[in-house]
Amino acid sequence: MNQYENGNKILWDELTDVHIKSYGVDKFKQGKSTLDEIQLREVGDVKGKTLLHLQCHFGLDTLSWAREGAIVTGVDFVEKAIAYANKLKDETGLNARFICSNIYELEKNLDEQFDIVYTSQGVLCWLRDLNRWAQIIAKYLKPGGIFYLMESHPIAHIFDDTIKGQLKITMPYFHNDDPIIWDDHHPDYSDQSHLIENPSYEWQWSLSDIINSLINAGLQIEFLNEYNKEFCFALPDMVRQDDGWWYLPGYEKNLPLMFTIRARKS
Repeated sequence: MNQYENGNKILWDELTDVHIKSYGVDKFKQGKSTLDEIQLREVGDVKGKTLLHLQCHFGLDTLSWAREGAIVTGVDFVEKAIAYANKLKDETGLNARFICSNIYELEKNLDEQFDIVYTSQGVLCWLRDLNRWAQIIAKYLKPGGIFYLMESHPIAHIFDDTIKGQLKITMPYFHNDDPIIWDDHHPDYSDQSHLIENPSYEWQWSLSDIINSLINAGLQIEFLNEYNKEFCFALPDMVRQDDGWWYLPGYEKNLPLMFTIRARKS
């Protein structure tokens, strides 16, 4: 790992403890799934299928796919997160395998192919090399297998996320090889009471970057869907509605906040 990935590993080691308390683990243990209706519909039936979950954090989504009948493998680069994922697996009696590895070093730790490669929700900004990421996805897919991604729309990342009121563009839309460094001790997205102690190093990727990386890796795009809602509290004026999604009042017809992609290996 390079210095930026090492820094992010320290950050996510910190956040793992925070998220174990804020992600609704108790409800999950009682049987609640973390998967939403969009993902379940767009991925389709997973019963009996092998699923590789990249950047799985401490495994709630991975284990939720196991509850749907998938044969799951979760990968994350934080030892603490993987240790807790294995604890959750044991406590819930769900069948899963978890591997501690940086994505770019995964080939040293895993040598098989899967029906589904899955990653979701707040993952792309941590990737320094999107083309290599897409190549790894293609490597781990069986012929005919699918890749699925749900992610915040890159256009939503360009706005100031600290002030309420009219949206103000303060960040670039297009990619830069140098990461954006955040070290202002801002609140965590899932627990506003926790001020993040460690800096983060993040990369912005445009929608064309994301799509073209998958195409260049030999995958066929089956669909790209855009949505006017988010899976997390991303901008100060956002409101969570009864359906569980976060919306930005006044912009429902004007601004995409989230997208999904499904691609297939021929």
